[in-house]
Amino acid sequence: MTDYFGSCLCGNAKFEVQGKFDGFYLCHCQHCQKDTGSAHAANLFSKSAKLTWLAGSDSVTTFTLPGTRHKKSFCKFCGSALPSIDEVGLLAIPAGCLDTAVFMLPTARIFTSSKAVWDKGLGNVPEFEELPE
Repeated sequence: MTDYFGSCLCGNAKFEVQGKFDGFYLCHCQHCQKDTGSAHAANLFSKSAKLTWLAGSDSVTTFTLPGTRHKKSFCKFCGSALPSIDEVGLLAIPAGCLDTAVFMLPTARIFTSSKAVWDKGLGNVPEFEELPE
């Protein structure tokens, strides 16, 4: 069994996930664009892994978009995305909140019909390892 550790940006909320991930999806839906402020969300999913809050569970709040299955848990102090469990027990872990390296490659890009216009044809955009001068 694999253990993964994660935390929020301010370090108040800390957690452990024990188990394996079933999928890793880059979601381009408009809900994920809104709640990440980016082109897509990157979430790992598991039906069997166990989530344990090690610290700061009282600082975690969850928003569910009315009339949808879209849910986001986050730290109420720093706003960092954190794991959540949906109604049927599916654990969703935002990949960026993990402190342990995940070597699983994304399974698929989903809701690409909603892809941001500026998130297309990025192959020729310059890359920098740090903030450019």
